[in-house]
Amino acid sequence: MKNSKKLLFLICFTLLFSLSSNYLIKINANHKTYSETNLIPKNRVGLVLGTGKYNAKKEINACYKNRIEATLKLFNAQKINLVLVSGSNKQNELQSYKQDLINGGIPENNIYMDYSGFRTIDSVIRAKEIYGLEKFTIISQKFHNERAIYLAEKKGLQVVGFNAKDPKNKYTLKKLIKEYISKTVAPLDIFFNTEASYLGEKSKI
Repeated sequence: MKNSKKLLFLICFTLLFSLSSNYLIKINANHKTYSETNLIPKNRVGLVLGTGKYNAKKEINACYKNRIEATLKLFNAQKINLVLVSGSNKQNELQSYKQDLINGGIPENNIYMDYSGFRTIDSVIRAKEIYGLEKFTIISQKFHNERAIYLAEKKGLQVVGFNAKDPKNKYTLKKLIKEYISKTVAPLDIFFNTEASYLGEKSKI
């Protein structure tokens, strides 16, 4: 009986913590994400959070495509001057970003590549510790920007988010569950002072 009560308490506590984490991260991002270029403040650097170019069906990933378009919008509106693309480069993910950004009109010399952004927290920490950034614009879908802003602010950074469009068919249940779990884990990363998986040589932008 005692074990059953402990298990029930643990389940209730986990659910409450998860709900609270997701709510607080979402509320924290209020008035810090933008969908229109004319409203967003200007920053020298835009940090694009990586995702695969192709989905499981070998079709172009809408999240990827829309992040490219959002980055080009910001650059063409002169709301960013430089682009830092951060991801793990699985299946040449980051090289695809670079080439598509160049094809869209951003000069190659204005694009920097971070191949060790294995997680969102890695990307924001490395932006500060490796690339010397204290203030920048995060570019991803809104649900992702909310979490990235929370993590970045807790690491002492000044950031805003520019929201790439959501896919037309929104997100799969698997994707929604993954993000829900990620928002639950984010406060734990801060509490336990999680550091980047890899730092290495500094390369200030």
